[in-house]
Amino acid sequence: MTQTKTYMIVIAKIEDRDAFIQGYGKAAGALVEQHGGRYVLRGPGAKLLEGDFGDGASMVISEWPNREAVETFWNSPEYQAAKLLRETISKCQVLIIDAPKFTQD
Repeated sequence: MTQTKTYMIVIAKIEDRDAFIQGYGKAAGALVEQHGGRYVLRGPGAKLLEGDFGDGASMVISEWPNREAVETFWNSPEYQAAKLLRETISKCQVLIIDAPKFTQD
């Protein structure tokens, strides 16, 4: 039986991009890899088509082997310390979702 992959989606409004990348980005990036995740997309300039958050924001999508791996990363003391590096320079929404299993009958 194959495990369902899980995706973490981050929408971030960043006030100081250089500080964000040099501090939080480097620290979190190393931890994502260490915990079994991989980046699928990282980039600025999202265009909002509907809703009230995200126009011009940066988007990050990472893929994980399963939900447990994401939650282990998210709750780790190392990530909690890294997260402090972004608190004063960004506003973030973070979601996780399991990839649906599609079957052909």
